[in-house]
Amino acid sequence: MKRRTVVRTIGTASAGAAAGFAGCLTRDGDDEPPNGSDEGDPEPDEPDFDGTLRIATYRSMVTGPNPAGPWLEEAFLEVYPDAELEWVVPTGGVDHYIRRGTYDGAIDVDVLFGFTVGDLARIDDRIGEGGLLRELNLDRVEGSERIRDGLELGDPHGRGLVYDTGYVSLVYDETVVDAPETFDDVLESADTETLLAQYPTHSMPGQAFLLWTIETMGESDAFDYWTALVDAGVEVRNSWSESYYDGYLEESRPLIVSYSSDPVFAATDGRDPDRHRVAFPNEEGYALPEGMGIFEASTELDLAYAFLEFVLSSEVQVELARRNVQFPAIGDATGPRPLFEEEARHPPEPVTTSYTELRGQLEAWLTTWDEQFGSTLDGEREPTATGVFPRTENRQRY
Repeated sequence: MKRRTVVRTIGTASAGAAAGFAGCLTRDGDDEPPNGSDEGDPEPDEPDFDGTLRIATYRSMVTGPNPAGPWLEEAFLEVYPDAELEWVVPTGGVDHYIRRGTYDGAIDVDVLFGFTVGDLARIDDRIGEGGLLRELNLDRVEGSERIRDGLELGDPHGRGLVYDTGYVSLVYDETVVDAPETFDDVLESADTETLLAQYPTHSMPGQAFLLWTIETMGESDAFDYWTALVDAGVEVRNSWSESYYDGYLEESRPLIVSYSSDPVFAATDGRDPDRHRVAFPNEEGYALPEGMGIFEASTELDLAYAFLEFVLSSEVQVELARRNVQFPAIGDATGPRPLFEEEARHPPEPVTTSYTELRGQLEAWLTTWDEQFGSTLDGEREPTATGVFPRTENRQRY
């Protein structure tokens, strides 16, 4: 029997309101989870798979064209028929839970599905070392050892496992511009008003592009480079979807910060492949692995661990990567993905910024970027009443 997908959307509370919510969102009135993470999450002799697993994720995982979430739910419940699954979509993304953790607000979800290493660094900056999510007992997650080298989140507290990854690159229209081979070439393209990018404070690809320039050039030179980009006429929009659908596909500009799997995305929609060529400046692409973890407050530990293990199974890895148009996390995921294998591009030199580098720096870099360039760029950004950086795009692409 096909089950009805349940999606619960929760709003973003302000900092003051979050403090007032403390203790009101725990299940059944409990103030503490029954199995605290300080017990090390030992595997029980008789795990309990009868309950409702609540999973916090981003909107495009569960809505829109061909989302992965409903398929994932149906497949999971075929294996665990006594369980129920509920998706929770906070409008503020991970920041919703960071605020709740900062002000000791109770959390009534079990799994966080879709976060980055930057999110982990910000959690620890705001809440404290090892906050919000449990240290995972990897003995309870078969398949975790199959995650590809280089995709580790680098969290010293072991709170997350990667389930897929994307590579931020440049996508261009080869009928209009040549492939930029270096960041200087990108700057020259910007000088002719060809480049579309996204706000680092609102968009994951936009944030990745900023971090990519910092990682490659160093902080000081990177902000000088951004000054040159802005002076040269780079166009920056709120989100990937806004810049791609409302900008790039409308041929407003022939070069966009996007993903190396875009040719797959375009081919699926029957779009012109000449307008979806991938460039890797300096032969680099910025890796953005997505992680999953279990909240400290989880009341369904057995189901939560079962879900993490299920997501890393070969069949799920193939289908999840296909639907999300991303690369699978495990190295031996094989299956009927001819379009992906033919069209997706892997950067010669993947780069990323480590947890250690992001700790205590990420929000400072975002603030600096916003102060220097935010008010000078065209377009309206989504307002934030809380004074934090809202995540309008938690999914890698959106």
